[in-house]
Parts: sequence; C-alpha cells; structure tokens
Amino acid sequence: MNFQQLRIVRETVLRGFNLTEVANALFTSQPGVSKHIKDLEDELGVELFVRRGKRLLGLTEPGKELLETVDRILRDAQNLRSIADQFASREQGSLTVATTHTQARYALPNVIKDFKSRYPQVHLALHQSSPREIAEMLVAGEADIGIATEGLTSVPELITVPCYSWHHAVIVPLGHPLAKLPELSLQAIAEYPIVTYHEGFTGRAHIDAAFADAGLNVDVVISAIDADVIKTYVDVGLGIGIVASMAFNPAKDTELVRLGADKLFPANTTLLAVRRGVYLRDYARHFIDAVAPGSDETLARESQATDA
Repeated sequence: MNFQQLRIVRETVLRGFNLTEVANALFTSQPGVSKHIKDLEDELGVELFVRRGKRLLGLTEPGKELLETVDRILRDAQNLRSIADQFASREQGSLTVATTHTQARYALPNVIKDFKSRYPQVHLALHQSSPREIAEMLVAGEADIGIATEGLTSVPELITVPCYSWHHAVIVPLGHPLAKLPELSLQAIAEYPIVTYHEGFTGRAHIDAAFADAGLNVDVVISAIDADVIKTYVDVGLGIGIVASMAFNPAKDTELVRLGADKLFPANTTLLAVRRGVYLRDYARHFIDAVAPGSDETLARESQATDA
C-alpha cells in the first residue's frame, strides 16, 4: 500500500469515476491508474469499486468505508508537511483563497493588500467561483480558505465562521421616480423591471423571499453574478438594480443613485470556511483574522479536531 494508490482512490471519486480524468489530474497513465487500483484491491482482499466491464460505476460498501480513512490519511500526511514547512519557513509558502466576485471586488482588496505587505514571500492565489464551486474546491483541497454568503454551511466537511453582515440596496438612474418617494417599498420596486444577481449568488434568495412573503410578482429581466454588469444595465435603462450595498461607489457610479433598502430585505452574512482537519499555517490564520477578526483560533481548533 502506498500514497499514490490512496491518491488514486480519492481522485477517482472526485472525478466521477472517470479514469482518464484521474490519470490527467495525477500526471500518470490510465493503465497505471487501473493497475494501482487492482494492486490495492488485491492487497486488501476486497473490491473497492463497482464495475461494468472496464468502467467504474461507483464505490462498493467496503470502498465507501475505506474512502473516509483514505481521506484522513492523505489529509494527515499533508498536515505533517505543513507543520514542517511552518517551522522551516514561517513566512514563505502559498495560500489559495476561493471567493465570489462580490467579495473579491469589494470586500477583500484592502485585506489582500495588507496581507501581501506583511507576507511578501507568500504566493496568494485568488479564485473567483460560485459558492458551490468554492465548497468543492475546499473539500478537494484545491483551496485553503473559502469566502461566500451562500453554499458553505450545508457542507459537513467544512467549518464556517461569520465575517460580517451586509444589506442590499436599490440602484436607479438619476431622476428616477423611485428616488423621489419619501419612503421606498417593495410594492413600488415591483412595478419596475429588475436587474439583480443570478440565483445562488450574493443573497438572491433573500431578495426572492422578501417579494414572495409580500405576495408580489416581480419581473427579473436580467440576472448576473457581477454587480458591475448589473449597474451597467441599470445605467442604460433596462430596469432598476438590486445589489449589495458595498457594490455602489458614489465617486464612480455618478449616473446612478443608491436607495437604502435595509428594512425591505433581510440582512446577509458573509461566511469564511476551511476544511475540517486541515492544519492552518500562521500566515493563513493571519489572513483569516483580517477577514473575520477573532475567529482564527476557533477555526484552528475545530479544523484539527478529529471527526466524530
């Protein structure tokens, strides 16, 4: 039994049992992947995968039991390397952060600027992804830290902590009738075409729920993952926008007006997540504390706790 065999088992599950993709991901050949799997099965005396001819269709019951142990062994091996690296080079290494466009564009620039000033020899990779992809990257070990508003709390392999709360705002062109109302209401908003976030992004569920609870049908004419795209289409007159309030910049968005909507839509909470059981180096904990002050100790403690 060796680490390459264990990596192949884990990667086979992650790649949907497609051995060609497994071979490409691990920089080896498909026949080599098949041989490693067969050798491991022969050594253990059980079949790990359900087969149809040469195709793998899924895990057998022994395979399902083994997968958790395989994952833990590989994670612990990575932790050993991380601990050694921590003492060999405390301020060198790499950090991969997966987040949404809104967080990358509006919430993180100053954090990342300060981090790079403090740790110039740490390579920081910033990936913009959907909440679902962020969770998948964390679980697969392709990202160290994930930051998003949706999609993280339901993944059992992850530990999450709150970063901050924020609200949506309504944006309209200069001179729009909504800007002249003494008080904004959901009923008034629903009279106009709406440009807002795509489903599953940046609190869209809270927007939909607010209108549904009020018994209002709305016409979402354009949805996007990027607030800058939303503002562009509001500016050309295709509708009114509903965006994260932080996405509005009075100095730059001079042709638009932001209308407060704190009382109309529920507050949203941005979350930070790490994979359970993963060792966090000092610079990763520093980044976490900058985004979610006071939470790095909690994550460090819980992430290294043994799964029940």
